Amino acid sequence: MSHVRTGPHLDSPDCLPPIVPQDCPSASPTHNHNKLLLMEPAMGGGPGSLIVCGSLYQGICDKRSLSNISQLIYQTSNPVDTQYVAANDPRVSTVAVVITTENKQEGVLRLMLVGRGYTSKGPGDIPPITTRRLSPVVSPRRAFSQEEELGKLVVGSYSEYNNHFVKAVAHGSHVYFLFSRRDMWHKKEYRTYASRLCTSDRSFYSYVEVPLLCGNGYNLAQGAWLGNHSGEPALFVVMATGQASTPVATGRSALCVYGMAELDAKLRRAQEVCYTEGGRGSGGQEEAYIEYAVSSKCLKLPQDSLSEYPCGGEHTPNPIASAVPLPAMTTVTATTQLTAVTTATEAGHTIAFLGDREGRLHKVLVRSDGSGDLYGSVLVDSGSAISADLLLDDSQQHVYVLTNSRLSKVPVSSCERQTDCRSCLAVRDPYCGWCVLDGRCSRKHQCQRHMQPNHWLWSFEQTNQCVTVQSLQPANQSKDEQTQVTLSVVQLPDLTEAESLSCVFGLLPPLPAVVTGTSITCQSPAPELLPPMLTGSDHMILPVSLMFGHVTVTTGDMTFYDCGAVSQLNQSSQCLACVSSVWGCNWCPLDQLCTHNHSCPNQHIILNQRESPGPTSCPLVFALQSSALVPLGLSTTVVLRGRNLDVYTDEAQYLCVVEIEGVQFNLSAAVEKTPDNTHTFTCSPHQFQYAVSQLQYSTAVYLRRGERRIDTLPGLQLQLYDCSAGQSDCSQCRAVPEEYGCVWCSGSCVYNQSCSSLAADTCPPPQITQVLPVSGPLEGGVLVTITGSNLGMKYQDVLGGVTVAGVQCLPRPEGYQISTRVVCELQASGKQREGPVLVAVGTSPPGRSTQMFTYQDPQLLDLVPDKGPVSGGTRLTIRGRQLLTGQKSDLRAFLGPQPCYIVEEVNDTQLVCQTGPSNQTGGVTLRVLFGKAERTVSNVTFRYLDDPVITDATPAESFYAGGRVVMVTGRNLGVVQQPIISVWVEPVVVQRVKRKRRLALLTAKQQLVFNGTMTTVSEPCSVLSSSQMTCLTPAVTPEVKVKGVWFQLDNVRVHYETIKGKSFIYYPNPEFFPLNREAPDAPYRFKPGGVIAVEGQHLTRAISRQEVTARLGDGECEVKTLDNTHLYCEPPEIQPLSVDDSSELPCLKVFMGHLKVDLGLVQYDSDSLSVVPLAAQISLGAGAAVIILSVLVVILMYRRKSKQALRDYKKVLLQLETLEINVGDQCRKEFTDLMTEMMDLSSDVGGPGLPLLDYRTYAERVFFPGQQVAPLSRQLDLPESRRPTVEQGLQQLNNLLNNKLFLTRFIHTLEAQQGFSQRDRGYVASLLTMALHDKLEYFTEVMKSLLQDLVQQYVAKNPKLMLRRTETVVEKMLTNWMSICLYSFLKEVAGEPLYMLYRAIKYQVDKGPVDSVTGKAKRTLNDSHLLREDIDYCAMTLTVLVKNGVEVQPCPVKVLDTDTITQVKDKILDQVYRGAPFSQRPAADSLDLEWRSGQAGHLTLSDDDVTAVVQGRWKRVNTLQHYKVPDGATVALIPRSQSSGGVGVNQVFQTGEKTPMLEGEEEEGLRLWHLVKSSEDPEIPKHRKSSMRERERAKAIPEIYLTRLLSMKGTLQKFVDDVFVAILSTKRPPPIAVRFFFDFLDDMAEKHGIDDPETVHIWKTNSLPLRFWVNILKNPQFVLDVQVSDSIDAVLSVIAQTFIDSCTTSEHKVGRDSPVNKLLYAREIPRYKQLVERYYSDIHSAASGCYQEMNSTLTELSGSFASEMNSLVALHELYKYINKYYDQIIMSLEEDSSGQKMQLAYRLQQVAALVENKVTDL
Repeated sequence: MSHVRTGPHLDSPDCLPPIVPQDCPSASPTHNHNKLLLMEPAMGGGPGSLIVCGSLYQGICDKRSLSNISQLIYQTSNPVDTQYVAANDPRVSTVAVVITTENKQEGVLRLMLVGRGYTSKGPGDIPPITTRRLSPVVSPRRAFSQEEELGKLVVGSYSEYNNHFVKAVAHGSHVYFLFSRRDMWHKKEYRTYASRLCTSDRSFYSYVEVPLLCGNGYNLAQGAWLGNHSGEPALFVVMATGQASTPVATGRSALCVYGMAELDAKLRRAQEVCYTEGGRGSGGQEEAYIEYAVSSKCLKLPQDSLSEYPCGGEHTPNPIASAVPLPAMTTVTATTQLTAVTTATEAGHTIAFLGDREGRLHKVLVRSDGSGDLYGSVLVDSGSAISADLLLDDSQQHVYVLTNSRLSKVPVSSCERQTDCRSCLAVRDPYCGWCVLDGRCSRKHQCQRHMQPNHWLWSFEQTNQCVTVQSLQPANQSKDEQTQVTLSVVQLPDLTEAESLSCVFGLLPPLPAVVTGTSITCQSPAPELLPPMLTGSDHMILPVSLMFGHVTVTTGDMTFYDCGAVSQLNQSSQCLACVSSVWGCNWCPLDQLCTHNHSCPNQHIILNQRESPGPTSCPLVFALQSSALVPLGLSTTVVLRGRNLDVYTDEAQYLCVVEIEGVQFNLSAAVEKTPDNTHTFTCSPHQFQYAVSQLQYSTAVYLRRGERRIDTLPGLQLQLYDCSAGQSDCSQCRAVPEEYGCVWCSGSCVYNQSCSSLAADTCPPPQITQVLPVSGPLEGGVLVTITGSNLGMKYQDVLGGVTVAGVQCLPRPEGYQISTRVVCELQASGKQREGPVLVAVGTSPPGRSTQMFTYQDPQLLDLVPDKGPVSGGTRLTIRGRQLLTGQKSDLRAFLGPQPCYIVEEVNDTQLVCQTGPSNQTGGVTLRVLFGKAERTVSNVTFRYLDDPVITDATPAESFYAGGRVVMVTGRNLGVVQQPIISVWVEPVVVQRVKRKRRLALLTAKQQLVFNGTMTTVSEPCSVLSSSQMTCLTPAVTPEVKVKGVWFQLDNVRVHYETIKGKSFIYYPNPEFFPLNREAPDAPYRFKPGGVIAVEGQHLTRAISRQEVTARLGDGECEVKTLDNTHLYCEPPEIQPLSVDDSSELPCLKVFMGHLKVDLGLVQYDSDSLSVVPLAAQISLGAGAAVIILSVLVVILMYRRKSKQALRDYKKVLLQLETLEINVGDQCRKEFTDLMTEMMDLSSDVGGPGLPLLDYRTYAERVFFPGQQVAPLSRQLDLPESRRPTVEQGLQQLNNLLNNKLFLTRFIHTLEAQQGFSQRDRGYVASLLTMALHDKLEYFTEVMKSLLQDLVQQYVAKNPKLMLRRTETVVEKMLTNWMSICLYSFLKEVAGEPLYMLYRAIKYQVDKGPVDSVTGKAKRTLNDSHLLREDIDYCAMTLTVLVKNGVEVQPCPVKVLDTDTITQVKDKILDQVYRGAPFSQRPAADSLDLEWRSGQAGHLTLSDDDVTAVVQGRWKRVNTLQHYKVPDGATVALIPRSQSSGGVGVNQVFQTGEKTPMLEGEEEEGLRLWHLVKSSEDPEIPKHRKSSMRERERAKAIPEIYLTRLLSMKGTLQKFVDDVFVAILSTKRPPPIAVRFFFDFLDDMAEKHGIDDPETVHIWKTNSLPLRFWVNILKNPQFVLDVQVSDSIDAVLSVIAQTFIDSCTTSEHKVGRDSPVNKLLYAREIPRYKQLVERYYSDIHSAASGCYQEMNSTLTELSGSFASEMNSLVALHELYKYINKYYDQIIMSLEEDSSGQKMQLAYRLQQVAALVENKVTDL
């Protein structure tokens, strides 16, 4: 996938491109709207190109490669007005179509016909329809240009004929345009037109248009598509109704279809009428006229004019418009504006896809009569209009839908999603139908037998229905029998003779089916195969599927029943259940059997009720004759009644059975037959005993005869009861219904017949045991619950009898429980009062509570805080009095309408609630409800404020120990009560478990949520202001995995990802090593005045220097520098005191956030040499001691010196860092200025503005550096007579060079010659590169074998020296090879950052004074080129008059008043030609600078003229200051007149490659100076000068100068970094050549047993960075078309040296005497070294085996650039060397046996004979 960014760019519709900000003040960054995207097929096959025209730059067009659109094929850098194609206004439409035609002069022409609307800004003379040239483009013709002979639609008034184009299509031999505009001829209403042109008509003679009518008033076309309707081409147009008489479309819209045949007929008729009938029809009415206000009119030409001139001619009238419109009825209408249409044909049906303004895609079936059915709509992109470009993919399976910000691929149908016939037909989608024998929902062509009836059922046909089983005979059957089953099926598809269907019952094996017409017969399964019934069920339903192979055609249901189960499921009434079941079961009473048969083993049978209606004849107990209520503990007789019992004739006895909780009581029964043929059964009396907890218990009673249980009528039960159960007091007992006969007797509730004494007729007074709550508000409204005993027998007993503290309390019926509970609603009291609760029942004295009830008046006093976020989450504390009034459930708080949730225990003086979300901001009142009593805080409102928003939070990382300060910025942070930073962590153990059980991944995740392992750690944050707060990162343990970080701002949760778009990262803690690593317990000896160096790892990974503090005892150790592995801190001068009791010595502690590291004790050294004098005194006498001592002193001195050196190194680093920090602010300002400048530049560089040299020039400069005329540019210089012979000879030499043996021998022989200089070696290598450029694979092979020889040589000597210089031919070959292979990398990757660096340096250097004589500059990185003197200078802006075509435009240019005139000219040329490559600019010395003042004042300024100031031997170069040119002066550059001779004026000097001295002056004995007089004494010889300069430089550079250098370094840092990263980054794969060559070096090292990694590192460095990159860094002019002056070169040298230092392996240490450039980058070099090492190791660890890829790359390169190489010249030059060492080469070839076999010497002699007529021994 490739993408291109086409905007925004600086542009204005009022200005013509290219846009120069000075000339176009209205220019601003403008979005580019792509107006045209058209594919242009390639002329000879191939991928073709994409034509892209946007709204920027007056609508100019590019061509891009279709295979990679980021690759430009054509772009005009300086467009002319005939190349403006698209409308420059986003709202004005542009359409186009590409056509191919022929003409006599140019043959095949590729053209583009463009229709565009009128734009009020920019060029106003572009016709509505123009023809543009695409190819061929031969100068002076231009691509996309509108040429006179190509044709255009001429109009009288551009603004009146403002066509709004909708579509352009080519069809047949015509091109059609669809547009809408105001009808200028008729009613001045807006309408839609279709116009037509012959493809071959270059003069627009054939132009004709016709209005289109669509339904009722749909007049504005919105989108169109040329498709097929009923097999004929047709134009589908979506139209909208215009708003009144305006071109603004409303929502009312429709689709109309116009057949192309009808459209063509209408257009032809208009042409015919205008050609032959003067525009009038047979009835005299006007049918055609001339449109577009041009001077032509309809004529009466001969009748055959149209057939003779179908495309018109010079004599025919044009442009023609039909007055008769082409009408069409609406196919479908919509209320949302339709914007797009495309069509497809499916199974002969036309389907239209319509897009609308709301982002919906509608699907319409267009019928052959033009009507339409809207059958579906899909929401593609809600609220975003669908663009008119709707496209179907090649397979017609998907529609590509383009909306404002996304491209969607929408399937045309989703047939395959429907899995059964019913859902398939319910879709009603013309694409879908049910393929019966495939059993799937498919498109018609996917169903094999779709042509035969009933095989493919189209879902859109309403009458279609699925194959269904209409009926099953029988529908149900007993599971114990097997029968024939007949299925009656509707719409069964036909089968062939050989095919058959089968029946499948449930999951049983298939059974064969016999088809007769629409009936299908099959056998039901054998009873033993049927699955078992489900427990508790008497039947099962099995699906019966009709199968075709494995496909289910249709399914019915069949029921299998089990009569035995029917009776078993109803034990209490088996016979009744059996004969009343739906299954037709019969009962055998004598066998106790329910059966599907119609006979019983023992004769007697009771048939199913459906067969013998009327009352049942089942034997049955149908009633209780005695009472159903049976008191427990009293002897009772039960009497039952039965009927139909005469069936039983045996002698068995009857028993009554009563079942209580599974225990059966069998009672003998006496039988008595009654006259009405029923029986009475009297059971023997029985005293039932049973422990019941409630009043009554229902139990079953039935009759048994022997083993047979007689049916009992359902619902026949005994009710056992016990008066004492649950009736604990008198009121409860007396409340029991009378029929139970319970009385209150001697303190308990008993059955009346069990009471021996007199039963009580009244109850004791009420008793109250508890009242809840014991307080309530004055207004009442809370519920009071009173519990106790004898509180009435019914609710009415207590009505009006309850008072609370003397106030009536209203009992509630739903809360009343007999005798034990009364709930009443408290009434208002009017004042505070206290008293007991009284309950009165009847006339007995009232019950009185011991608790006192208080009426209270709760008060709210205040609330804190008084504001919070609108999302809620604020905890409000409400203070008040008597807040514990009523129950907690009565207490509720509200903020306005929103509840505030009470969160803590309430006490009498305060309650806390948490705010919920509110739907709006603003003040609300707090209300607290005590029941119905409402209280508010007077005069206090709570304000809901906007939610806090976090816009930034930095840094984005922490270490595990936490405590790092995260600075959070945002809005409304002040409203948050308690901001928190939270980290969600997950134990790593859980992770491991998850990995083991991939399958249980989901459950593991769910477990995480619920088992509490989803833990968070949090820290509160501190709000500093409404826009800032600080949070300390929480500490997490290393055993967990951090899953997310968020800020909890009350109820607002902000995840870190949403703020920065990246996750917050936790790293392991930084690691510190003890100060004394050898002996951690011993104190670290410190020499005062130095710094303490602490070593560690990853010290800067998640913290910066500013966040680290270090303490030594009670003093601070000031942290000076922190890098990844070191912390340097400066302790106090005097040893601080210890803060620890355990030791006298201070301990060094480092604090990072919450991390505190103890690094050991520190002891300050007093002068460590003081021991010596003491020792000397003791051993003064002994001479030996003196010697020992002096040795000791030397050792001590040495150790002290080396320690001092290390201390100095660290000190220097510290001083450098301090200096850099000091110049930091200045750097930042400079950097900002520079970035502003560079931003302007980068907009140029992105496109064609990067001035890359073409390959030929690049190769010339790299292969032959410093040569005036390189062989690449030369031609073969030979007399014509000799040329063919010599060329033949050179061709043979070329063949010889392609022989590897010859070539290696040739090179080795040359290198063995004394006179073959180093320069010759380079030259020959480059000539060979040229000659073999078309065979790079071979060249590489030769180079590799020569390198193998080279490795062999160096391994024997010193392998580290290999490739260090270019001393051999092969080394130069390697340089050239790298240059060839890396050209595309330079072009695509490294070129831009390199150019940016060059421009940044140039911009910075030019901002300060530069001495034009010595080349020294105030702003530089190179101390030897530093202008140390303080020069007073002033920045000025000159207004330069630039001639642009005819007009002259002023252009501001910044210069300095100290600039020489040549420097000013250079700066002006830089500004005026800023986008142009250096080689395309005029030279400064070909122009004069003229200062213009007033009308006549023209003064030519030059570096040297008669006004120049001469003092003694010194002559000063003229500057602007010298001429007193003021700020803002107007100047012009004019071509230098030839007459203005004179040595002064013509001489030009400039820095860089040009000589900075005027030689003429030197001869006169005068010396030139500009800003400083050169101090060099001319008498000192050159080599001495340089050594003096070195000595001068070695002097410590004063800090002020270092500051200047550091400031320049800081400003350029980003650009240097960018270049280094571009070269050394492995984020994109390194160039294949580098990977290949490094692989080769690794192989060589392995082969020769070199296992020292440093050696291989050196080889790699010597082969790529030092050989290629340093060269490019020092000489950007090798790659870029720029000029490098001395002052820029000086800066580049320092950067190149830094690059070299970064690639070396040696330790990079600096001291006070180090060269300044080493000092400058001392801190960066370790970082760059890591880059280099990572680059090497990444390439090493990447999979090797890139030889194949390398070869294909080389083949490609050979083809790409070989044509640039002048190989004949190269061969001719090489021959000169062959000639020079001819004998030696011949001899060498003859010595070699293989060479003899190949006759190499002989072949070379032939070459010599041809090239220079050499008489050889041939």
